[in-house]
Amino acid sequence: MNDKKVVELKNLVKCYGAKDFQTTVLKGIDLTVYKDDFIAIMGPSGSGKTTLLNILSTIDKPTQGTVEIDGQDVTRIKNKELARLRKDKIGFVFQDYNLLDTMTLQDNIALPLALDNVPPRQILERIRTLAAAFGLTEQLRKYPYQLSGGQKQRGAVCRALITNPEIIFADEPTGALDSKAGKDLLHCLRSVNESGQATILMVTHDPHTASYAKDVYLLSDGIMRCRISRGADRKEFYNRIIDLQTSIGGDFA
Repeated sequence: MNDKKVVELKNLVKCYGAKDFQTTVLKGIDLTVYKDDFIAIMGPSGSGKTTLLNILSTIDKPTQGTVEIDGQDVTRIKNKELARLRKDKIGFVFQDYNLLDTMTLQDNIALPLALDNVPPRQILERIRTLAAAFGLTEQLRKYPYQLSGGQKQRGAVCRALITNPEIIFADEPTGALDSKAGKDLLHCLRSVNESGQATILMVTHDPHTASYAKDVYLLSDGIMRCRISRGADRKEFYNRIIDLQTSIGGDFA
């Protein structure tokens, strides 16, 4: 395991509502993500998964505790610095792709670097490398409406990786895909992670998707209940995830 800390949460608490009518969604979460980790967070509906991801990705702020990304406490930095950190250190992958319909896949992937005034030749080299890794070389000139769901999601991952971020946050990345497209995407994610190109943290309700991660954390009632780690056999890991999911209960969908 690489000992460089990419993300560190300490005593993370998140409450909603007025003082006398507060609901505590996260109850003292501690979590450390190291470089080259591939973590899946699972939990029943209402367990706090989405809230945790929103705080990790700097979309929301905690009520209490610290969130450090690449050594910076994001709860204490100014908006301008936070925007720069998002741009340079974080990649996002959403369930619904978020590609721009008026741009080709190549231009969608290039967008983060184009906005940062990176020279076109460097951008194109990076796009070609990522497209080859994700099986998209023949699709680069097409528009999103001409692509399958799996191709669009793989393109969205390429866009997230184009800036070489410290970490990729993925929100139900296979949620809108059929089983084959989902499996293709997960193979690609595992490949870029194992080659050292990406540290990944994803939220998923699906044990099959979670089984591609190296570690799975179970979140329940706002508390991180346990962690299980994958061995050499993914299918055996999948069965352990199912057993753990059953023991906790609740609706994971």
